[in-house]
Amino acid sequence: MKLLTHVLCLCLALALACADSHETHASDIPDHCHGLEMDAVAVDEDGVPYFFKGDHLLKGFHGKPELFNETFAELDDHHHLSHVDAAFLMHYEESHDHDHMFFFLDEKVYSYQKHKLEDGYPKNITEVFPGIPDHLDAAIGCPKADCGEDSVIFFKEHEIYHYNVKTKAVEEKEFKTMPNCTAAFRFLGHYYCFHGHLFSKFDPKTGDVHGKYPKEVRDYFMRCANYSSHSDDVEREQCSRVHLDAITSDHDGNMYAFRGHYFISRDAGNATLKADSIENVFKELHSEVDAVFTYEDQLHMIKDDHLFVYKVGGEHPVLMEGYPKSVKEELGVEGHIDAAFICEDHHIAHIVKGDHVYDVEMKASPRVINSEQPIALFKTIDAAKCDKDGIKVIVGNHYYTFESLKVLATGRALPEQHRVSQDLFGCDH
Repeated sequence: MKLLTHVLCLCLALALACADSHETHASDIPDHCHGLEMDAVAVDEDGVPYFFKGDHLLKGFHGKPELFNETFAELDDHHHLSHVDAAFLMHYEESHDHDHMFFFLDEKVYSYQKHKLEDGYPKNITEVFPGIPDHLDAAIGCPKADCGEDSVIFFKEHEIYHYNVKTKAVEEKEFKTMPNCTAAFRFLGHYYCFHGHLFSKFDPKTGDVHGKYPKEVRDYFMRCANYSSHSDDVEREQCSRVHLDAITSDHDGNMYAFRGHYFISRDAGNATLKADSIENVFKELHSEVDAVFTYEDQLHMIKDDHLFVYKVGGEHPVLMEGYPKSVKEELGVEGHIDAAFICEDHHIAHIVKGDHVYDVEMKASPRVINSEQPIALFKTIDAAKCDKDGIKVIVGNHYYTFESLKVLATGRALPEQHRVSQDLFGCDH
């Protein structure tokens, strides 16, 4: 009996230890919506933003943090990294390091191509970037069009170093109007200095900050609820870099675009943008939606495997009686839906799942998939809508206009690329 008691006590102690270990590990996972100061920010060769905090990595503007050694395995092999000091992508076609990602820790630099560590790395920073100090705060690439020469800008406290990639010359500068950067980021042709959970957009040559800065990182670069009590809801949604979840236009030209917990609307009559929370206006939905399309002056909103149908046009949208219903029951479609749209004067709902589009006749009863066809140009689509100009397909921070579904499905070349924030919503920065 005494031996059994000892065994039971030992098992209980081990179980408690494991529970404590799990709790500690879970608490170490960073939450990007809780005011984190990022250690480094960079994009990969495909343009996907990478946010680094401690030993974790957040890919894109939403999603769950993961250990960065799952993507950059050799970092742990060479050094038990708890963080990175700075990171950037060398995106210069004339350089032999084109599309290489560089990571800096203390006095060392790591070079990756397609997530694989190059032979001979890590190296001393001074060996690869002579004249650049160690223990950096941030780094950012600056191409010839913006800096005169293909360059890298390094930040260490208040000291700024412009490094010429071709000649390896270093020019020290002073950015008087910009705070010390804890991370720096070039995205969609703009330059951002992160300081704590705030950011400022700056001129890479002079460091000048123009406009109403600093702004809240979580309002513009993360999919979080509004954390800034004094931020402008319209400006945030108008200028956010986070991709849209869904978008639609009705027959009168009124537009609704959804992102995370918020949506932005525009009346065709006056072109005025308005923003509000989904929970406040579409109370039954609470937050994020997967796809939205307009049919018979009603918003058909898809969230997970449910369809919500709202009557619009009055003071407030009204959920139609009997809804929500299952997507399978109402549209004859199963599985996650990425986007949906109906073109003007038609009654065919085009449902996008991955790289395929499925047609559903809305006048039929029951509704079933009538046809499907692959989309050659995109592996996935974030949102889409059809208007008098054609079909607008939104992927990330850009959209492309196709004159018809046939052109979208069979096209082999992308049409002109437009920015969602500037060209669709009229953001001025």
